[in-house]
Amino acid sequence: MSRSAHPAGPRHADVLPEGHYSAPATDLNELDPKVWSRTVTRDADGALTVGGIAVARLAEEFGTPAYFLDEADFRARCRAWADAFGTEADVFYAGKAFLSRAVVRWLKEEGLNLDVCSGGELATALDAGMPAERIAFHGNNKTVAEIERAVEAGVGRIVLDSFQEIARVAHTAQRLGTRQRVQIRVTVGVEAHTHEFIATAHEDQKFGIALAGGQAAEAVRRALTLDGLELVGIHSHIGSQIFDMAGFEVSARRVVQLLAQIRDEHGVELPEIDLGGGLGIAYTSDDDPREPHEIAKALGAIVTRECEAAGLRTPRISVEPGRAIVGPTAFTLYEVGTVKPLEGLRTYVSVDGGMSDNIRTALYDAEYSVALVSRTSDAEPMLVRVVGKHCESGDIVVKDAFLPSDLAPGDLIAVPATGAYCRSMASNYNHALRPPVVAVRDGQARVIVRRETEEDLLRLDVG
Repeated sequence: MSRSAHPAGPRHADVLPEGHYSAPATDLNELDPKVWSRTVTRDADGALTVGGIAVARLAEEFGTPAYFLDEADFRARCRAWADAFGTEADVFYAGKAFLSRAVVRWLKEEGLNLDVCSGGELATALDAGMPAERIAFHGNNKTVAEIERAVEAGVGRIVLDSFQEIARVAHTAQRLGTRQRVQIRVTVGVEAHTHEFIATAHEDQKFGIALAGGQAAEAVRRALTLDGLELVGIHSHIGSQIFDMAGFEVSARRVVQLLAQIRDEHGVELPEIDLGGGLGIAYTSDDDPREPHEIAKALGAIVTRECEAAGLRTPRISVEPGRAIVGPTAFTLYEVGTVKPLEGLRTYVSVDGGMSDNIRTALYDAEYSVALVSRTSDAEPMLVRVVGKHCESGDIVVKDAFLPSDLAPGDLIAVPATGAYCRSMASNYNHALRPPVVAVRDGQARVIVRRETEEDLLRLDVG
């Protein structure tokens, strides 16, 4: 069965007319397990529970809006990825999706490595005890200070993104008396049909060194001549929210061709190949993501086939799932504030959060699901647009969805699949206070990232 690649907001490749939306579900009370975390269910009173705790209790204790993260689900997904790729490959969790000290500890305990892309992410990883050799450091413009800290810490790899960075990392490592393990990120000219701003492998963008024109080959030549660098592999990343493996097949073929060129020119077979991340999740019931074992089998077969054709030993594969691990494990809980019907159009449902806790709808036109979770309802479905409380007409959380027509102020609604790129991209727009992240497991709930306070805001405003 063919699977098509989707954008950050799924189905961006399809240009849909304004007002296009799917028909309402047969039962608005049903919770699709594809988009909700594994311990989510409804209790005898019809309220949503996660980890055995009802949302009304969670709202009372932690307030709204808030992100509730299913720890058991997160850990299970870590294990699924680790088991799928086994000991002959490496799984690096992409910390940019969501990172906290608790998450770092879970990753360490479940055997995953960690990919960071800033000094702040590196500081969080090291502070929470992730062994430096299990950390990879990404980024298209790492500062000298960030590079120095990473080299001093002994990170397992730095992914080089430009000719300038090759020189900077080599100089820093040599000054510190060490050799730094590095990979070179190449852009392979493959776009995985994603939204323009997150399609990362075509040449006209800021990431990586292009294969086209021989730039990547020249980067390899330079890296191999510098005493401060140990070049261990090639890195490629082709986009985000990808469901189709065809893009990876083309990418792997071109990366392996570069490995063969390196062997022929330098007599060196690089031992590693990183195929990046970007694997998609289900934001709505229409999405059809692959399971980790399917992905591992497909990627392994692609790389093995291409290397055999080129007469190369098969390198060690690594991948970087972030969204695919944390995305489905969390939902955002809101309280309904106003319900505003617009005759002949839709009903606007305003909640106590918005674009400050989920910018993706405004940024990417991303699609989400939504459900009434404080109770069940047999009322007829009504077409709604869930919006926030910010002073922007584009402050939309869920563009088009159906909720029961008896929805009222004070009801609790939840948006699933918000574990990735929601808290990590949250802002203080309109001086909103960023919501907490609460981990829930086995009937217990604990804050892992606390809610911001007005004192936090004022403390940074030095006057």
